[in-house]
Amino acid sequence: MAKPTSWELLMEKVPPPLRNKFIVTTAFFVVWMFFFDKNSIISQYKLQNTLQELKNKKTYFESEIAKAEKDHKELFTNDETLEKFAREHYYMKKSNEDVFVFVAED
Repeated sequence: MAKPTSWELLMEKVPPPLRNKFIVTTAFFVVWMFFFDKNSIISQYKLQNTLQELKNKKTYFESEIAKAEKDHKELFTNDETLEKFAREHYYMKKSNEDVFVFVAED
């Protein structure tokens, strides 16, 4: 009988499931996919958080657009509101008036 080599002695100490090349390959693949791959669990979690933030921003901006459209409709349906808007934002005045602008200092 041939004398066992150090490699054979080392392999005898390893549990049988770890000697199976299919189990080792599958375990390596799972670890790689969970932690090291471009589409790992960590990156998927970050992408989900980013997606949720973007959805929240979308709903906020949709509500702001709805408010702006409502204000736009109100602005052009009534002459008083149009005049008020022109006076406040563009400092327009009638020919016989003076306009004073007060700026609040914080």
